[in-house]
Amino acid sequence: MLRPLFTALLGVALCLAGGTFDTASLYVPGVGLIVLAVGATVWVLLAARGATVERVPGPHTVVEDEPYPLRVEVKSGLLPPPGGELLEPLLGWPVPVAGRWSRRLRINVRFSRRGRRVLEAELLVIRDPLRLYSREIPGRGGEELLVLPRVEQVTAPGSGGAGAGAQAGLGAQPSLSGRRLDASAAELEIDGLRAYREGAPASRIHWPSVARHGEMLERRLVAELDSAPLIVMDPSNPAGEEALDKAVRAAASLCVWLARADGCAVLLPGDRRPIDIGHDLGAWPAVHARLALVDEGAAPAGGVLGPRGGAVIWVTGADLRATPRALERLPAGSRYVVAPGALPGVRPSFEVAGCTGCLVERARRAGSFRGAGAVA
Repeated sequence: MLRPLFTALLGVALCLAGGTFDTASLYVPGVGLIVLAVGATVWVLLAARGATVERVPGPHTVVEDEPYPLRVEVKSGLLPPPGGELLEPLLGWPVPVAGRWSRRLRINVRFSRRGRRVLEAELLVIRDPLRLYSREIPGRGGEELLVLPRVEQVTAPGSGGAGAGAQAGLGAQPSLSGRRLDASAAELEIDGLRAYREGAPASRIHWPSVARHGEMLERRLVAELDSAPLIVMDPSNPAGEEALDKAVRAAASLCVWLARADGCAVLLPGDRRPIDIGHDLGAWPAVHARLALVDEGAAPAGGVLGPRGGAVIWVTGADLRATPRALERLPAGSRYVVAPGALPGVRPSFEVAGCTGCLVERARRAGSFRGAGAVA
């Protein structure tokens, strides 16, 4: 507000000087400065009166490095703005709006890291070309966006092609995705119900559900759950933010890959029980959202895991020099450690999201681990 005032005062001073010294040539610049100051102020005020800037709501979640649709609509007031720009924090550069009654901005932005993002409000700045006077119209802002970790292909070491992991590496380990049920399975405790799978024996069908609701459900046994591969997300002592991000992407990729094959379970930080993910991926969206929010924290306790008939895959962002203590004490069909980089002297069983997965026993024989219990 001071610039147009000083400009107008300068014009008045020139007019007074012209009258005092009887110099007509001073009236022209004096009147010009007064008109310029008043005109710029009035034009900006009319353009800002009723002007709005609004960001069209987009999806609440987006995967890392995938396009997020940014849609912003700008409307001027009684007159088009003489100058100015739209400042959108997600863009990083100003968008000119001079001379337009309205403008729509359509662009895709990308987020390189997972986590919760609070979108800052956009700002519409209207000003005259000489920058004598300006007005700012802020947007609402405050929307929250959850950036999910991306899911990458699981591959055998050195395979190189997308989908190669389906025939080698992780997929070649029968203990990882296979089921280990013995003849006593029929006497095991029933843990709950799930959707009927074609080919399941008739003795598993929960006939009361069929009679009441006409829906085919089958009984799920505790041993069947324990024989599924278990993915454990360990957020303790990461080598850095990027290392933890790689570990989270690896855990997400393994969840999807194994769940599509024959189902799996995942133990997330702070949980007391693993979450079962079926081949229909019904539980995956909630698990995916929680993986996006994983921060550095305590390692899972061994007592939480319990004995497992299937494989246990321990995913960590730490720079491992020993077997994680909880994994060392855990009886399981096979035990894997997944960490960023590669363990020296050990051929990995599979690779995913910048991490390598190795059998604990193989790493210990190669001397990559010092011994049991060195990592909490």
